[in-house]
Amino acid sequence: MKFILATHNKKKRDEMSRILSPLGFEVYTAEMLGIELTDAEETGKTFSENARIKAELGCKESGYPCIADDSGLCVEALGGEPGVYSARYSGVHGNDEANIEKLLEKMKNIPDEKRGAYFACAVCVCYPDGKVIELEGRCEGKIGYEKIGEDGFGYDPVFMVGEKSFAQFTKEEKDAVSHRGVALRKLVELLRGGQNV
Repeated sequence: MKFILATHNKKKRDEMSRILSPLGFEVYTAEMLGIELTDAEETGKTFSENARIKAELGCKESGYPCIADDSGLCVEALGGEPGVYSARYSGVHGNDEANIEKLLEKMKNIPDEKRGAYFACAVCVCYPDGKVIELEGRCEGKIGYEKIGEDGFGYDPVFMVGEKSFAQFTKEEKDAVSHRGVALRKLVELLRGGQNV
């Protein structure tokens, strides 16, 4: 079965394809199928609500089963910030540098033992017949004191898992433990268990 991915974020799209394709799922972008998807307004108050908004719109516009995710960073010392506003924490959507700068500034006086954080990912699949699958994944870590590493995107350079930041992980290492990897593997288990009929 073909699934369309509802995202214009190339790095996120590559990550989702990298995890799902080897497991036997045909995943396509709108561009690959010659379809133009509208950018959904992420008006939800939770990751799950935003993922569903994007999946429903992508399914309606494409006619294909649509997979969407919404994810972000939740920092305990900041009461869960930036949460659903992760991509626009600095006030400018998608400005990773400014978002990290704001986060590190807010965390500058927070001691090591209170720097706990987690990445959360909500995945939603909407089918043309109205069926919906929703699930979540998490990856626990903590916020570092400075950017470390060259790979990844978003908050990866300051999100520490053990002694390394996500930006120091290989793609395979990150996929094995990331919030998105956890959520997508749960999805694969459900679909292989017959949840796609």
